[in-house]
Amino acid sequence: MQLLTQSLKKQLNANYHANVKAQNADKGEIDFAPVVKLFSPVGAATWLITEMDDEGMMFGLCDMGHGFPELGHVHHDELANIKLLGGALGIERDINWKAKSTIGEYAKQASLNGRIVA
Repeated sequence: MQLLTQSLKKQLNANYHANVKAQNADKGEIDFAPVVKLFSPVGAATWLITEMDDEGMMFGLCDMGHGFPELGHVHHDELANIKLLGGALGIERDINWKAKSTIGEYAKQASLNGRIVA
């Protein structure tokens, strides 16, 4: 399974461009609901992604499983190319996950819990 479908990439990219437009109009950043949840099947790493630029740089809540989740950037290709257990596994997308709040709310909860709860 590919990490992101074309439909998800399109939605993430639309969010990116909407945020750029809002920032250029001095309206601040848009607090989107995450579009996709990515995770490591053999560890605690989790990413809730809200947007992706034209070069594949994604923005969202990143949790490497060390107790310090934070908002930040990760490149799509970096995650897509991770090989786990000798190449048998990679980063996966939770195909059944649906966001229940905005990325800001997830970040607040993650800060309180020391991990993403989604």
